[in-house]
Amino acid sequence: MYRDHTVGVVIPAYNEEGFVGDVITSMPDYVDRMFVIDDQSTDGTWDEILEAAEEDSVSADPLTRGESDTSEPRAVATDGGSMLTDRAVVSDRIGRVVPIQHRENLGAGGAIKTGYLAALEYGVDIVPTVDGDGQMDLSQMSRLLDPIVEEEADYAKGNRLLYKGYRSNMPKFRFFGNSILTFLTKIASGYWKTMDPQNGYTAISGYALANVGIEDMYEYYGYCNDLLVKLNAKGMRVADVAIPAVYGDEESSINYTTYIRKVSGMLLRNFFWRLKVKYLVLDFHPLALFYLFGVTTAGLGIAGSLWSLYAKFVLGDPLFVRASASLLLFSIGSMFVMFAMLFDMQSNESREVQVRD
Repeated sequence: MYRDHTVGVVIPAYNEEGFVGDVITSMPDYVDRMFVIDDQSTDGTWDEILEAAEEDSVSADPLTRGESDTSEPRAVATDGGSMLTDRAVVSDRIGRVVPIQHRENLGAGGAIKTGYLAALEYGVDIVPTVDGDGQMDLSQMSRLLDPIVEEEADYAKGNRLLYKGYRSNMPKFRFFGNSILTFLTKIASGYWKTMDPQNGYTAISGYALANVGIEDMYEYYGYCNDLLVKLNAKGMRVADVAIPAVYGDEESSINYTTYIRKVSGMLLRNFFWRLKVKYLVLDFHPLALFYLFGVTTAGLGIAGSLWSLYAKFVLGDPLFVRASASLLLFSIGSMFVMFAMLFDMQSNESREVQVRD
């Protein structure tokens, strides 16, 4: 336990032979559970998970584990148990480790979702996520747990971009893509101070996990971005914690061109969903109408500008009147969008916490 809170870590693993075992055996003593998900790996990842679980179990000191080490899954107010068994085979617990093997490959987000469902079934208080490739400094985990334990946040995430020294080892193309998705996620999620939304080093409270609608979580690599949108729609507080990444010999399986395209589309859909749910259904705020009017008017301005150019150079019609009207529409629309963003920032300001060194 960590400060009287049970901790169950979700560890997704796909072809992480040579890495995932070290992650399991290096887990801090205060961790009560490890939900390790093999996403149908094609190498020896599953065998390594089982071997590392046995090693961790043998080396465990019962005095450091606490009474929670004897806990078993309990009934919770969700259908998570049935969803879990439909998508994965859950092996018998080995000490702290609950080995889980997917019935088919579901991707990074799918593995996290499976781990979350298992954590709900066990009813742990805080659920961190740690990748199986060893890129995350486990000694920093307590910094993610503290904002939740101290009731400052419902969700905490690592931030590799806050300090130049933290991001200096990040590959340049990854940093560029991360920066684009950071900006898009700010708009879609409403957490305007939050950076590095792709960071998989996170922790979520059991309360937030049970209420955020995890059953509908996006199952591709953009699951972190999707979860932020869902958290904001439910009024949850988020802590952005400065934590450096650890880059070693592991190889990323992400195709960044596909990644940015698919996640950008998901964020656009989630943006409109959040506006509808948060500002029209659960409550009302005129910023949703500002966004709608602004985007529509700016779009008409852009379309008018294109038509003006076509009419000038193809049809030979005068340009000034059409171009001026189009520019006016675009300016008005842009102004309303900016006002909507400002209202959104003000509405969510109290739900963001930044934790620096």
